[in-house]
Amino acid sequence: MTTAVGTTPQSPPRPTATPDRRSKGPRAWATRAPLLPALVFLIVVTQLPFVATLVISLFDWNSLNPDKRAFNGLDNYASVFTDAALRDSVVTTILLTAGVVIATVVLGLALALLLDRAFFGRGLVRTLLITPFLIVPVSAALLWKHALYNPEYGLLNGALSWVGELFGDTTPSQPDWIAQMPLLAVIAALVWQWTPFMMLILLAGLQSRPAEVVEAARLDGASAWQTFRYLTLPHLRRYLELGVLLGAVYIVQNFDAVFTITAGGLDTANLPYTIYQTFYQAHEYGLASAAGVVVVIGTIIIATFALRTVSSLFSEEANRA
Repeated sequence: MTTAVGTTPQSPPRPTATPDRRSKGPRAWATRAPLLPALVFLIVVTQLPFVATLVISLFDWNSLNPDKRAFNGLDNYASVFTDAALRDSVVTTILLTAGVVIATVVLGLALALLLDRAFFGRGLVRTLLITPFLIVPVSAALLWKHALYNPEYGLLNGALSWVGELFGDTTPSQPDWIAQMPLLAVIAALVWQWTPFMMLILLAGLQSRPAEVVEAARLDGASAWQTFRYLTLPHLRRYLELGVLLGAVYIVQNFDAVFTITAGGLDTANLPYTIYQTFYQAHEYGLASAAGVVVVIGTIIIATFALRTVSSLFSEEANRA
């Protein structure tokens, strides 16, 4: 295209706003309007209490001495990181979370590999294995405390007595599981409850494997271990990361098992239980609020990594499709 000498080229006219573009804003708000009550409810129930917790954490506030309430800045947060009881609860929380997550990943992977095979009654077995995850946490903890761990009539000691009688031992040992191994007792109960959750995540990963790649490996003479090591395990990496992160988020906040099985005694008090003691028994509202904020920040950091892992999983599935 050429232009006449002495004239300047004119820019094309700008498109004028159409009625559809002008009405796009109102239409968008009209479609979002039904969600506004839920958003307001979410803000009132979650965000406003968190803001109130932030404010309370900046005060030296003991409910037994309400007249001595005073602003102390970040002193409560300094106490969270220097208080011996809180520091011990942090170590207990790390041990509890690591033990439960590692055990559930190993057991969940083994059960997922089992359920990935076709066999008679697989649907029934899958339903039975999921059942522990559907039980109310307090009920699960009570089940382990009384039905399994009780030294007089618990199932574990009953099994030991039966095995002892088989081998001629008339006075088999009857250990007090909670008193002798308190942290392991809590970990075992949580592993039983959360293994189905890990199993479902890893089973979904196994069933998303490309069938043609696995079949090609078998035709090439790869053994079951080689197929698992070089094909299945790399494919499950994202699902393993997701399971570990989500499991850590849930276990860090666990309160029911510690409260029900040991009541925080015998060095099993984790951060949520210590916060409960600080707030409801010591009545230190400011210190408990500061510890709660620290737990929330740590959980948000873990959840951020979990959301990134979920996003990468969705991206991989979209690219594969």
